[in-house]
Amino acid sequence: MIPEHLRERIERLGRETVEIVPYDSRWPGLFLEERARLVDLFPALVRRVEHMGSTAVPGLSAKPIVDMLIEVTSLEATTEQIVPVLEGDGYDYLWRPTSGDDVPPFYAWFIKRDREGRRTHHIHMVERDFPQWEGLLFRDYLIAHPDVAQQYLELKLRLAAEFPNDRTAYKDGKGEFVRRVTDMARAKR
Repeated sequence: MIPEHLRERIERLGRETVEIVPYDSRWPGLFLEERARLVDLFPALVRRVEHMGSTAVPGLSAKPIVDMLIEVTSLEATTEQIVPVLEGDGYDYLWRPTSGDDVPPFYAWFIKRDREGRRTHHIHMVERDFPQWEGLLFRDYLIAHPDVAQQYLELKLRLAAEFPNDRTAYKDGKGEFVRRVTDMARAKR
């Protein structure tokens, strides 16, 4: 069971505005800057670092938040060594279930913000065999299939208009599409 204060924080984060903006050619550079920073800060813990999500798909409009998927050597060491440093730098941190309210495996999730408080990065820290790595199949399929990326954009725009302050409903609304495309990508491996 998630403690009530954490549940309230999750609900507050979930009410932040969902906004889709045109593709920004700076997104890959923002990824590379944050990647270099994290690798430099935590060389013994950070392994593979991937740019994922819509900002990793050239030309695709997206929420202006760079999603990063990071393999760490140990989530236990992450909570002991990385969490205090990033929280000290102002990142929001949640110990997040992979799916559902309280379903393992759990992972470290950080939100980096700019000076105005807008989200700039979502950082998902997982171990090597976590299910989040499947998200790279989805990313790569969208890059290889612009027509599917366009369908995804149309869905995201509709959901953002329908749920401008409900990130959970927005995310859930994309779920079936993401699953279907990921299944197609897996079948083509």
